[in-house]
Amino acid sequence: MIKKSEHERIGETARSTNETKIKVRVNLDGSGKAKISTGLPFINHLIESLAKHSMVDINVLANSNDNIVHHLIEDTAISLSRALDKALSDREHIIRFGYAIVPMDDSLTIVSIDLVRRQYSKISLSLINHEIERICKEDIEHFVRSLVENLNACVHIDVKYGENDHHKVESVIKAFAIALRMAVNYDPRSQGVASTKGEM
Repeated sequence: MIKKSEHERIGETARSTNETKIKVRVNLDGSGKAKISTGLPFINHLIESLAKHSMVDINVLANSNDNIVHHLIEDTAISLSRALDKALSDREHIIRFGYAIVPMDDSLTIVSIDLVRRQYSKISLSLINHEIERICKEDIEHFVRSLVENLNACVHIDVKYGENDHHKVESVIKAFAIALRMAVNYDPRSQGVASTKGEM
């Protein structure tokens, strides 16, 4: 049996380009603490929600070098996802699978995660408006897609219904967080990785 105290699951990434400068640190065995600075209040809010409901401690310091919002959102999501991937390391002794059905007022989202090392994603956000909290729809969609596609995992996200796009996106992040929390949890009976192949 493995104990949490025997293996600290922390991941860090630093990304510095002509477009952005970003530092991320995550602790999978945290308590949901968040220290987020992106200059974009809605993105801050989404990452804070991710931390709170996944119980992952997340620190993000993201700055734009070119003042292009798209680049900042994309690189923040990529850096955060890669830090989570690093923290998972060899992915031994974890449950591996996680799922959640989360309501947010009028909206309902289903998320399912398999932390196998094979990237696949199917995402349906069903957003209607061109802008959400002063961020364009395509950048919100890109944030979610970049977060999922850089995790090195299989993730399905489906917004079943809803009228308010803010609620839809928030239900997506909360459902993703809860599914992730389940999948990264230790399985005290697990020997090695949760795969008949013997590796992820």
